[in-house]
Amino acid sequence: MQLDELLEELQARINAVRGTRDRVHSLLEAVVSVGRELDLSQVLRRIVEAGALLVEADYGALGVIGPDGRTLSQFLTVGLAEEQIARIGALPAGHGLLGEVIRHPEPLRLTDLSAHTASYGFPADHPPMRTFLGVPIRVRDEVFGNLYLTDKRDGQDFDTEDEAVISTLSVAAGVAIDNARLYEGSQRQQRWLRANAEITNSLLSGSPRPAALELIARRAQEITGAELADVSMPLDGTDDLAVELSVGPGGELRRGLVIPVEGSLSGAAYKAGRPVTTVSLATDDLYGGGAQRLTALGPAVAVPLGTAAGDGRGVLLLARAASEPVFTDGELEPLLAFAGQAALALELAERRRDAEQIALLEERDRIARDLHDLAIQRLFATGMTLQSAARLVEHAGAAERVGRAVDDLDETIKIIRSTIFGLRAKDREAGPGLRARAARAVGEAGSALGHPPRLSMEGLLDTDVSAQVADHAMAALTELLSNAARHAHATRVGVSLRATHEEIVLTVTDNGRGMPAQGRRSGLRNLDERARGLGGTFSVGSPSDGGSVLVWRAPLTGAAGT
Repeated sequence: MQLDELLEELQARINAVRGTRDRVHSLLEAVVSVGRELDLSQVLRRIVEAGALLVEADYGALGVIGPDGRTLSQFLTVGLAEEQIARIGALPAGHGLLGEVIRHPEPLRLTDLSAHTASYGFPADHPPMRTFLGVPIRVRDEVFGNLYLTDKRDGQDFDTEDEAVISTLSVAAGVAIDNARLYEGSQRQQRWLRANAEITNSLLSGSPRPAALELIARRAQEITGAELADVSMPLDGTDDLAVELSVGPGGELRRGLVIPVEGSLSGAAYKAGRPVTTVSLATDDLYGGGAQRLTALGPAVAVPLGTAAGDGRGVLLLARAASEPVFTDGELEPLLAFAGQAALALELAERRRDAEQIALLEERDRIARDLHDLAIQRLFATGMTLQSAARLVEHAGAAERVGRAVDDLDETIKIIRSTIFGLRAKDREAGPGLRARAARAVGEAGSALGHPPRLSMEGLLDTDVSAQVADHAMAALTELLSNAARHAHATRVGVSLRATHEEIVLTVTDNGRGMPAQGRRSGLRNLDERARGLGGTFSVGSPSDGGSVLVWRAPLTGAAGT
């Protein structure tokens, strides 16, 4: 009997050694499996799966601690079906028992988790859980997150050996997470560098500004995994920003949206000249521009396009889905460098366009000088020669023809002089010409309308339109934009200003509620009288798809005697 007992004890010890050997092998396999991955999301998934498998837990979770050090920014689970997760609702934020391991980053092992003083209980539809094991995961000197395991199979409690195994796994997990983050950072840096090179090449090769802005937004959206990317620029004549380009959900609706500098995330970044982040874009108090359209978006960052506060470059806004992690400091640094490089590329492209414009103006000035000094003088000399020759011609018909030729030369000289004036007058387009005045008025109207109107201009507005008619046209434009802001309730307004050979035509369209059958018409009556006084017309139309079309036209020089 003693021999049987000794044999049984020996067999039990052999089985224990075998169990320990198998567990060590499993731990080594788990360490190798976790360390093999370089994608951070896959590393985190492997850690929680390996932890649940090693201690035979029914449920496992890994919570990533957010930037504030108090709450969870990510929560990955094992053992719960997608339907269960959907019924439970919002994922834990790190309060209660889960927060206990955050506040005290040491292993925590419980026989009954509901008996702990920090336990808040479970939400509706949450499966019951009893035993608990929580272990922090450290990356270098930083607590990256916590590994939570509950309900060991067969109703057993977690023991010291389980705690030791999970603690060992957490050390390997910290190394694997660090490697994955380093690899992810290097890959992201390469993508930022490639994006910067692509944008610079695009701008310096002559790509139009809208295409360059879209390239900036799309590359930033792809690299950061954002759902939404907005590029907002300062609105001329106001203290507001306007969304010049939007990529993502509701992009077409957001394009042209006016965002106040005060009380918005983009405005805060624009004023401060540094990135501004939020955990939830839809609920953040700083985001006032169109937040009601972005209820599904969560973490966001606004980055100024430039290094100085309020330097006029604009702002890049990026927002992720509500379930995605917040923007970390490691992501903000390359993002800020990217935004600075993009702003520099935009400025270089603008300087290059300015240089091309100067070269064009200089060439026009040279052509004007050559026309004046060479062509006009030679034509004038030819005309004088013909006039002298006409006196010597005895045949009446021939003398008349020579006279007509001299008159034609005089008319040609006038045309050339008018052309010279037109070439040189283009230098004043940035000054107080009709083009500049119209652009300024449309920019200022964006604040009252809530969105910047679309403006198109054609023809020689600064040279062919007389000062008197230009003043009347500006008064009409101001009145029409004011009416659109006060009465139309439109979300889209278009302005067209065109100078033909005979008249100037101002057209303002909107998609508002149209012209009411009854209402004050004094402003429209004034516009009609102003047009008639110049010899022109004013008409109001209502398209079949809604809105209104208002057309004000007048001769280039106005009616005689006005």
